[in-house]
Amino acid sequence: MLRNKGTAGGGGSARGGASPSTVPGTRYGLTGTPEINSKLMKSERERSSPKRRIENIINNNNAYASTSGGPRVKEPKPSLEEASDTESEETDLSGSEGDDTSWISWFCGLKGNEFFCEIDEDYIHDDFNLCGLNGQVPYYDYALDMILDNDALSGDIDSEEQNEMVESAAELLYGLIHVRYILTSKGLNAMLEKYKRVDFGRCPRVYCGGQPCLPASQSDIPRQGTVKIYCPKCEDLFYPRSKYQCNIDGAYFGTTFPHLFMMTYPTVKPMKPVQTYVPRVYGFKLHKSAR
Repeated sequence: MLRNKGTAGGGGSARGGASPSTVPGTRYGLTGTPEINSKLMKSERERSSPKRRIENIINNNNAYASTSGGPRVKEPKPSLEEASDTESEETDLSGSEGDDTSWISWFCGLKGNEFFCEIDEDYIHDDFNLCGLNGQVPYYDYALDMILDNDALSGDIDSEEQNEMVESAAELLYGLIHVRYILTSKGLNAMLEKYKRVDFGRCPRVYCGGQPCLPASQSDIPRQGTVKIYCPKCEDLFYPRSKYQCNIDGAYFGTTFPHLFMMTYPTVKPMKPVQTYVPRVYGFKLHKSAR
């Protein structure tokens, strides 16, 4: 009945018969009376209109927001200081959780220990390279085991005070081994890489133009002085800029290293400064006797 009505009316195509998609009612699967079918089709058109679809989307989003605890608010991006603090906390946490970091890497990574290079463990395992150090370092065996990450004697340490003494002895032993290691070919090469990265700082003298420096000491005897930085351009000694590095024993680097370094790598030796500061008063040079 509906199909004949659709053919006779204007709803379908008068030529060749109306297709099911063009017959009113068959598109929506309607089989009722014409009055009911027209009301259902009108309601369906209203629901499928673009305006109604937009309203439905908005209502659905509001309903989802209300059930999930309110509308989503875009959170502000953290500041640079907060981001850096978060990164540092994550770094500290990952560093504390990582058990594969050796004692040598941990020690050289401490703030203020930038002058130290990482000693090859094969060098430490050779007893010849450690000759005479057992008489200079207390708790020598415990300190050596701590440097090499050996736990053979760690069970004999009972108190926290003993553990602190062993840690202090390990730092002393590492420094005394370090001053010997940096005079070897591997040690000099390791210090060369640090020199290229300017890990030892720059000369504070104006006419040296920021010349990279080398660690040096005025004495080879432990506890006789702190480490200094040597400028190969003006050939003078200066205090490090960091307050942490100013407390490092100079005997851990010795008096020989910077000069042997320049003899080994002559290509990195800078030219002497061509300018010197001349004191003046009202534009007139001061005589040497008045200085």
